[in-house]
Amino acid sequence: MNPNNDWFTIEEIDRFTFAISEYGHWEQFHSYLLIGQNEACLIDSGLGIGNIALECRKITDKPVKVITTHVHWDHIGGHKYYDKIYVHKDDSNWLENGLPISIESIRKSVTKIPFTKPLPEGFDINKYEVYQGKPFCELSDGDIIEISERRVEIIHTPGHSPGHICILEPETGYLFVGDLIYQGDLFAFFDSTDPIKYAASVRKITKLKKVKRIFPSHNQNDLPISFAHKVNQAFEELKRRKKLKHGSGIHKFDGFTIKI
Repeated sequence: MNPNNDWFTIEEIDRFTFAISEYGHWEQFHSYLLIGQNEACLIDSGLGIGNIALECRKITDKPVKVITTHVHWDHIGGHKYYDKIYVHKDDSNWLENGLPISIESIRKSVTKIPFTKPLPEGFDINKYEVYQGKPFCELSDGDIIEISERRVEIIHTPGHSPGHICILEPETGYLFVGDLIYQGDLFAFFDSTDPIKYAASVRKITKLKKVKRIFPSHNQNDLPISFAHKVNQAFEELKRRKKLKHGSGIHKFDGFTIKI
């Protein structure tokens, strides 16, 4: 019997790259599995509602390491199943010592909108916890991570969190952008966010030369490069209007909203 039921959806990006999605949750969350010759890499480990390690084993029997785009509860839910956890040094403290938010608030966030798919067997929101642990490796901007013959580059993109990163695979042109850009509500209003750095990070990825496809953590899981440029233009507009500061409000654009 599969304890995950049908909670996860596996979608093939190419023969060696997969999206593992949690469409039954309001966040429409995506993790990404990159498979090399002798090992694999999971980019974020999802919500922690189901066992993502079981899903990865459906795809590959190779050992898996995890790269964390940033340390928010919805990105580290399955970290407990893995030993090799990579995280940017500016988010490392949250991973090791806990997020600056109560578990009660997090549990409310998990369930604030009804689930649209059956929950995995044994899931109990009252027992839901957020992963804490010492990282295997702390990352910096420009680091190269090898996944056997595959190589990905770490791009520090702070703003949504201090240690938020994007992950670029130059050979394929895949850019995994975490929560930096996606269709929906972009969050830069938490005390731990920085709208000015957020805008600079969006501008930074629009200047990358080798990007062919963009893979975000939420909602539609494959976006054209043009979408990143739309978000960049929106932040530039807010900058001109002197709105890049906490409390400036909710700003609606075509296909996304920026909350500051």
